[in-house]
Amino acid sequence: MELNFRYITCFAKVAITAVAFSVGAFQAKAADYTAKIGHLESPQQSRHVHLLKVAALVAERTNGAVEFQLFPQAQLGNQRQMTEGVQLGTLEATVSPAAFLGGFNPVVSIMDIPFLLPADRAAAQKIREGAFGKALLDSFSSKGVVGIALWPNGRKNFTSNKPLVDISSFKGQKFRTMDSKILIEQFTALGASAIALPFGELYTSLQTGVVDGEENPLDTIQRMKFYEVQKYLVVSEHGAMEDVVLFNPVWWKALPAQYRTVIQDAFIEVIPELQKHKINAVAEALKVITATGINVRTLSSEEQTAFRKKMYDPTVAVYLKRAGDAGKALIEVYEKAYAEVVGQ
Repeated sequence: MELNFRYITCFAKVAITAVAFSVGAFQAKAADYTAKIGHLESPQQSRHVHLLKVAALVAERTNGAVEFQLFPQAQLGNQRQMTEGVQLGTLEATVSPAAFLGGFNPVVSIMDIPFLLPADRAAAQKIREGAFGKALLDSFSSKGVVGIALWPNGRKNFTSNKPLVDISSFKGQKFRTMDSKILIEQFTALGASAIALPFGELYTSLQTGVVDGEENPLDTIQRMKFYEVQKYLVVSEHGAMEDVVLFNPVWWKALPAQYRTVIQDAFIEVIPELQKHKINAVAEALKVITATGINVRTLSSEEQTAFRKKMYDPTVAVYLKRAGDAGKALIEVYEKAYAEVVGQ
Protein backbone atom coordinates (compact mmCIF):
# COMPACT_ATOMS: atom_id res chain seq x y z
CA MET A 1 0.00 0.00 0.00
CA GLU A 2 1.31 3.37 -0.89
CA LEU A 3 1.78 5.74 2.02
CA ASN A 4 -0.88 8.40 2.56
CA PHE A 5 0.56 11.42 4.32
CA ARG A 6 -2.68 13.40 4.09
CA TYR A 7 -4.10 11.77 7.17
CA ILE A 8 -1.25 11.97 9.67
CA THR A 9 -2.55 12.07 13.21
CA CYS A 10 -1.10 14.06 16.03
CA PHE A 11 2.08 12.75 17.64
CA ALA A 12 0.46 12.30 21.03
CA LYS A 13 -2.24 9.97 19.67
CA VAL A 14 0.29 7.83 17.80
CA ALA A 15 2.61 7.69 20.79
CA ILE A 16 -0.23 6.35 22.92
CA THR A 17 -0.87 3.63 20.33
CA ALA A 18 2.80 2.68 20.26
CA VAL A 19 3.02 2.03 24.00
CA ALA A 20 -0.45 0.57 24.51
CA PHE A 21 0.85 -2.82 25.59
CA SER A 22 2.81 -1.59 28.58
CA VAL A 23 -0.46 -1.24 30.53
CA GLY A 24 -1.79 -4.73 29.75
CA ALA A 25 -2.15 -7.49 32.30
CA PHE A 26 0.70 -9.42 30.72
CA GLN A 27 3.06 -6.45 30.93
CA ALA A 28 2.95 -6.18 34.72
CA LYS A 29 6.50 -7.49 34.73
CA ALA A 30 9.27 -6.46 32.41
CA ALA A 31 9.36 -8.53 29.23
CA ASP A 32 12.34 -10.79 28.59
CA TYR A 33 12.22 -9.98 24.86
CA THR A 34 11.00 -6.69 23.42
CA ALA A 35 10.54 -6.01 19.72
CA LYS A 36 9.89 -2.61 18.18
CA ILE A 37 7.81 -3.12 15.03
CA GLY A 38 7.52 -0.29 12.53
CA HIS A 39 5.20 0.09 9.55
CA LEU A 40 3.66 2.72 7.26
CA GLU A 41 -0.11 2.53 7.76
CA SER A 42 -2.24 4.58 10.15
CA PRO A 43 -3.53 3.15 13.45
CA GLN A 44 -7.01 2.79 11.93
CA GLN A 45 -5.98 0.64 8.98
CA SER A 46 -6.08 -3.15 8.75
CA ARG A 47 -2.35 -3.75 9.18
CA HIS A 48 -2.08 -1.91 12.49
CA VAL A 49 -5.39 -3.15 13.87
CA HIS A 50 -4.24 -6.73 13.45
CA LEU A 51 -0.72 -6.10 14.67
CA LEU A 52 -2.45 -5.07 17.89
CA LYS A 53 -4.19 -8.44 17.95
CA VAL A 54 -0.93 -10.30 17.27
CA ALA A 55 0.82 -8.38 20.04
CA ALA A 56 -1.94 -9.27 22.50
CA LEU A 57 -1.85 -12.96 21.55
CA VAL A 58 1.94 -13.11 21.86
CA ALA A 59 1.91 -11.37 25.25
CA GLU A 60 -0.77 -13.73 26.52
CA ARG A 61 0.78 -16.94 25.20
CA THR A 62 4.27 -16.12 26.47
CA ASN A 63 2.91 -14.88 29.81
CA GLY A 64 4.36 -11.44 29.12
CA ALA A 65 7.84 -12.68 28.22
CA VAL A 66 7.61 -11.23 24.70
CA GLU A 67 6.43 -7.67 24.16
CA PHE A 68 5.71 -6.00 20.82
CA GLN A 69 5.90 -2.21 20.72
CA LEU A 70 4.14 -0.92 17.61
CA PHE A 71 5.13 2.21 15.71
CA PRO A 72 2.67 2.96 12.87
CA GLN A 73 2.58 5.69 10.25
CA ALA A 74 6.31 5.84 9.47
CA GLN A 75 7.29 7.00 12.97
CA LEU A 76 10.55 5.07 12.59
CA GLY A 77 11.29 6.20 9.03
CA ASN A 78 10.24 5.32 5.50
CA GLN A 79 10.03 1.69 4.48
CA ARG A 80 13.56 1.52 3.15
CA GLN A 81 14.92 2.92 6.43
CA MET A 82 12.87 0.45 8.47
CA THR A 83 13.92 -2.52 6.33
CA GLU A 84 17.57 -1.53 6.65
CA GLY A 85 17.04 -1.06 10.38
CA VAL A 86 15.80 -4.64 10.69
CA GLN A 87 18.79 -5.83 8.67
CA LEU A 88 21.25 -3.89 10.85
CA GLY A 89 19.54 -4.70 14.16
CA THR A 90 18.52 -1.14 15.09
CA LEU A 91 14.89 -2.28 14.68
CA GLU A 92 13.57 -5.72 15.56
CA ALA A 93 10.82 -6.02 12.95
CA THR A 94 8.77 -4.38 10.23
CA VAL A 95 5.66 -5.25 8.25
CA SER A 96 6.31 -4.05 4.71
CA PRO A 97 4.35 -4.02 1.48
CA ALA A 98 6.02 -6.49 -0.88
CA ALA A 99 5.95 -3.78 -3.56
CA PHE A 100 8.44 -1.74 -1.50
CA LEU A 101 10.95 -4.59 -1.17
CA GLY A 102 11.86 -5.31 -4.79
CA GLY A 103 15.04 -3.24 -4.63
CA PHE A 104 16.08 -5.05 -1.46
CA ASN A 105 15.13 -8.54 -2.64
CA PRO A 106 14.33 -8.78 -6.39
CA VAL A 107 12.70 -12.19 -5.94
CA VAL A 108 9.77 -10.64 -4.04
CA SER A 109 8.83 -8.62 -7.14
CA ILE A 110 6.93 -11.73 -8.21
CA MET A 111 4.03 -10.19 -6.29
CA ASP A 112 3.82 -7.42 -8.93
CA ILE A 113 2.72 -9.96 -11.56
CA PRO A 114 -0.99 -9.37 -12.27
CA PHE A 115 -3.51 -12.04 -11.29
CA LEU A 116 -0.78 -13.93 -9.44
CA LEU A 117 -3.19 -15.07 -6.74
CA PRO A 118 -6.62 -16.58 -7.44
CA ALA A 119 -9.71 -14.43 -6.94
CA ASP A 120 -11.00 -16.93 -4.39
CA ARG A 121 -9.61 -15.89 -1.01
CA ALA A 122 -9.38 -19.44 0.36
CA ALA A 123 -7.46 -20.62 -2.71
CA ALA A 124 -5.14 -17.63 -2.45
CA GLN A 125 -4.46 -18.44 1.20
CA LYS A 126 -3.50 -22.01 0.29
CA ILE A 127 -0.86 -20.65 -2.08
CA ARG A 128 0.28 -18.10 0.50
CA GLU A 129 0.67 -20.74 3.24
CA GLY A 130 2.07 -23.49 1.03
CA ALA A 131 5.35 -24.18 -0.74
CA PHE A 132 5.24 -20.91 -2.68
CA GLY A 133 4.82 -18.73 0.39
CA LYS A 134 7.55 -20.62 2.23
CA ALA A 135 9.98 -20.28 -0.70
CA LEU A 136 9.24 -16.56 -0.98
CA LEU A 137 9.85 -16.01 2.74
CA ASP A 138 13.01 -18.14 2.63
CA SER A 139 14.41 -15.86 -0.09
CA PHE A 140 14.90 -13.14 2.52
CA SER A 141 17.40 -15.16 4.56
CA SER A 142 20.23 -14.28 2.16
CA LYS A 143 19.38 -10.59 2.64
CA GLY A 144 20.06 -10.58 6.36
CA VAL A 145 16.45 -10.67 7.58
CA VAL A 146 13.97 -13.40 8.55
CA GLY A 147 10.63 -13.56 6.73
CA ILE A 148 8.03 -15.23 8.93
CA ALA A 149 4.64 -14.52 7.32
CA LEU A 150 2.77 -13.10 4.35
CA TRP A 151 -0.26 -10.95 5.08
CA PRO A 152 -2.95 -10.13 2.50
CA ASN A 153 -3.62 -6.40 2.31
CA GLY A 154 -6.12 -5.99 -0.52
CA ARG A 155 -6.27 -6.07 -4.32
CA LYS A 156 -5.76 -3.38 -6.96
CA ASN A 157 -8.37 -2.19 -9.44
CA PHE A 158 -8.41 0.01 -12.56
CA THR A 159 -9.89 3.50 -12.96
CA SER A 160 -9.82 5.85 -15.95
CA ASN A 161 -11.37 8.95 -17.48
CA LYS A 162 -11.91 6.93 -20.66
CA PRO A 163 -14.31 3.97 -21.00
CA LEU A 164 -13.12 0.56 -19.79
CA VAL A 165 -15.78 -1.49 -21.53
CA ASP A 166 -13.60 -4.53 -22.19
CA ILE A 167 -9.98 -5.60 -22.53
CA SER A 168 -9.61 -3.77 -25.85
CA SER A 169 -10.54 -0.45 -24.17
CA PHE A 170 -7.09 -0.21 -22.58
CA LYS A 171 -5.37 0.26 -25.94
CA GLY A 172 -3.94 3.76 -26.27
CA GLN A 173 -4.75 4.86 -22.72
CA LYS A 174 -2.14 6.23 -20.32
CA PHE A 175 -1.98 4.82 -16.78
CA ARG A 176 0.03 5.91 -13.78
CA THR A 177 1.87 3.15 -11.95
CA MET A 178 4.59 2.70 -9.39
CA ASP A 179 8.15 2.55 -10.68
CA SER A 180 8.17 -1.16 -11.46
CA LYS A 181 9.13 -2.67 -14.82
CA ILE A 182 6.67 -5.50 -14.20
CA LEU A 183 3.79 -3.09 -13.59
CA ILE A 184 4.75 -1.05 -16.63
CA GLU A 185 4.79 -4.24 -18.74
CA GLN A 186 1.31 -5.24 -17.55
CA PHE A 187 -0.09 -2.13 -19.26
CA THR A 188 2.09 -2.59 -22.34
CA ALA A 189 0.61 -6.08 -22.70
CA LEU A 190 -2.83 -4.48 -22.89
CA GLY A 191 -1.75 -1.96 -25.50
CA ALA A 192 -1.71 0.88 -22.98
CA SER A 193 1.22 3.00 -21.85
CA ALA A 194 2.38 3.39 -18.27
CA ILE A 195 3.95 6.40 -16.61
CA ALA A 196 5.75 6.05 -13.28
CA LEU A 197 4.72 9.04 -11.17
CA PRO A 198 5.06 9.78 -7.42
CA PHE A 199 1.92 8.89 -5.49
CA GLY A 200 1.58 12.47 -4.25
CA GLU A 201 1.24 13.72 -7.84
CA LEU A 202 -1.44 11.25 -8.87
CA TYR A 203 -4.61 13.25 -8.07
CA THR A 204 -3.41 16.31 -10.01
CA SER A 205 -2.13 14.15 -12.87
CA LEU A 206 -5.57 12.55 -13.24
CA GLN A 207 -7.27 15.92 -12.95
CA THR A 208 -5.12 17.57 -15.62
CA GLY A 209 -4.98 14.62 -18.02
CA VAL A 210 -1.28 13.82 -17.65
CA VAL A 211 -2.57 10.26 -17.30
CA ASP A 212 -5.99 8.81 -18.07
CA GLY A 213 -6.11 6.28 -15.28
CA GLU A 214 -4.46 4.45 -12.40
CA GLU A 215 -4.56 1.26 -10.32
CA ASN A 216 -5.11 1.04 -6.58
CA PRO A 217 -7.14 -0.78 -3.93
CA LEU A 218 -10.70 0.52 -3.58
CA ASP A 219 -10.13 1.91 -0.10
CA THR A 220 -7.14 3.90 -1.38
CA ILE A 221 -9.18 5.18 -4.35
CA GLN A 222 -11.86 6.32 -1.91
CA ARG A 223 -9.58 7.70 0.78
CA MET A 224 -7.48 9.69 -1.69
CA LYS A 225 -10.61 10.80 -3.56
CA PHE A 226 -9.27 9.65 -6.94
CA TYR A 227 -12.89 8.91 -7.91
CA GLU A 228 -13.48 12.68 -7.99
CA VAL A 229 -11.26 12.95 -11.06
CA GLN A 230 -12.15 9.63 -12.72
CA LYS A 231 -15.23 8.57 -14.68
CA TYR A 232 -14.84 4.80 -14.85
CA LEU A 233 -13.94 2.10 -12.33
CA VAL A 234 -13.39 -1.57 -13.06
CA VAL A 235 -13.35 -3.84 -10.01
CA SER A 236 -10.69 -6.13 -11.44
CA GLU A 237 -8.76 -7.25 -8.35
CA HIS A 238 -5.83 -7.87 -10.69
CA GLY A 239 -3.01 -7.00 -8.32
CA ALA A 240 -2.39 -8.62 -4.94
CA MET A 241 -1.19 -6.23 -2.24
CA GLU A 242 0.82 -8.46 0.09
CA ASP A 243 2.65 -7.57 3.28
CA VAL A 244 5.83 -9.33 4.38
CA VAL A 245 6.59 -9.70 8.09
CA LEU A 246 10.36 -9.35 8.61
CA PHE A 247 12.39 -9.83 11.81
CA ASN A 248 16.02 -9.17 12.64
CA PRO A 249 17.80 -12.58 12.61
CA VAL A 250 19.85 -11.98 15.78
CA TRP A 251 16.77 -11.04 17.81
CA TRP A 252 14.74 -13.87 16.26
CA LYS A 253 17.33 -16.57 16.90
CA ALA A 254 17.77 -15.43 20.50
CA LEU A 255 14.15 -16.35 21.22
CA PRO A 256 13.37 -19.77 22.69
CA ALA A 257 11.97 -22.04 19.99
CA GLN A 258 8.53 -22.12 21.59
CA TYR A 259 8.29 -18.33 21.47
CA ARG A 260 9.17 -18.29 17.77
CA THR A 261 6.36 -20.77 17.20
CA VAL A 262 3.93 -18.63 19.20
CA ILE A 263 4.78 -15.56 17.12
CA GLN A 264 4.51 -17.31 13.75
CA ASP A 265 1.22 -18.95 14.74
CA ALA A 266 -0.22 -15.64 15.91
CA PHE A 267 0.55 -13.91 12.61
CA ILE A 268 -1.17 -16.74 10.71
CA GLU A 269 -4.09 -17.02 13.12
CA VAL A 270 -5.31 -13.46 12.63
CA ILE A 271 -5.35 -13.63 8.80
CA PRO A 272 -9.10 -14.48 8.55
CA GLU A 273 -9.92 -11.45 10.74
CA LEU A 274 -7.46 -9.33 8.79
CA GLN A 275 -9.13 -10.28 5.51
CA LYS A 276 -12.60 -9.63 6.92
CA HIS A 277 -11.52 -6.21 8.17
CA LYS A 278 -10.08 -5.37 4.74
CA ILE A 279 -13.13 -6.69 2.88
CA ASN A 280 -15.40 -4.52 5.03
CA ALA A 281 -13.23 -1.46 4.39
CA VAL A 282 -13.30 -2.16 0.65
CA ALA A 283 -17.08 -2.68 0.63
CA GLU A 284 -17.62 0.62 2.42
CA ALA A 285 -15.25 2.36 -0.01
CA LEU A 286 -17.12 0.94 -3.00
CA LYS A 287 -20.41 2.15 -1.54
CA VAL A 288 -19.01 5.69 -1.22
CA ILE A 289 -17.53 5.63 -4.73
CA THR A 290 -20.69 4.22 -6.35
CA ALA A 291 -22.86 6.89 -4.71
CA THR A 292 -20.97 9.60 -6.64
CA GLY A 293 -22.30 8.32 -9.96
CA ILE A 294 -18.98 7.05 -11.35
CA ASN A 295 -19.42 4.22 -13.86
CA VAL A 296 -18.61 1.00 -11.99
CA ARG A 297 -18.42 -2.51 -13.36
CA THR A 298 -16.91 -5.75 -12.06
CA LEU A 299 -14.87 -8.13 -14.18
CA SER A 300 -16.49 -11.51 -14.67
CA SER A 301 -14.43 -14.63 -13.97
CA GLU A 302 -14.17 -15.14 -17.75
CA GLU A 303 -12.79 -11.62 -18.17
CA GLN A 304 -10.30 -12.15 -15.36
CA THR A 305 -9.08 -15.28 -17.14
CA ALA A 306 -8.71 -13.34 -20.40
CA PHE A 307 -6.77 -10.54 -18.71
CA ARG A 308 -4.48 -13.03 -16.97
CA LYS A 309 -3.80 -14.85 -20.24
CA LYS A 310 -2.86 -11.57 -21.92
CA MET A 311 -0.68 -10.21 -19.11
CA TYR A 312 0.96 -13.17 -17.39
CA ASP A 313 3.67 -14.31 -19.82
CA PRO A 314 5.00 -10.81 -20.66
CA THR A 315 5.23 -9.80 -17.00
CA VAL A 316 6.87 -13.08 -16.02
CA ALA A 317 9.51 -12.50 -18.71
CA VAL A 318 10.30 -9.08 -17.24
CA TYR A 319 10.43 -10.57 -13.74
CA LEU A 320 12.87 -13.30 -14.77
CA LYS A 321 15.26 -10.77 -16.32
CA ARG A 322 15.51 -9.07 -12.94
CA ALA A 323 15.28 -12.01 -10.55
CA GLY A 324 17.48 -14.47 -12.46
CA ASP A 325 17.84 -18.11 -11.42
CA ALA A 326 16.29 -17.53 -8.01
CA GLY A 327 13.25 -15.99 -9.70
CA LYS A 328 13.01 -18.87 -12.16
CA ALA A 329 13.02 -21.37 -9.29
CA LEU A 330 10.28 -19.43 -7.48
CA ILE A 331 8.13 -19.19 -10.62
CA GLU A 332 8.34 -22.97 -10.98
CA VAL A 333 7.21 -23.44 -7.37
CA TYR A 334 4.40 -20.92 -7.89
CA GLU A 335 3.08 -22.43 -11.12
CA LYS A 336 2.95 -25.89 -9.57
CA ALA A 337 1.10 -24.51 -6.53
CA TYR A 338 -1.31 -22.52 -8.70
CA ALA A 339 -2.10 -25.56 -10.84
CA GLU A 340 -2.76 -27.66 -7.73
CA VAL A 341 -5.07 -25.07 -6.18
CA VAL A 342 -6.87 -23.72 -9.26
CA GLY A 343 -6.68 -26.85 -11.39
CA GLN A 344 -5.16 -25.32 -14.51
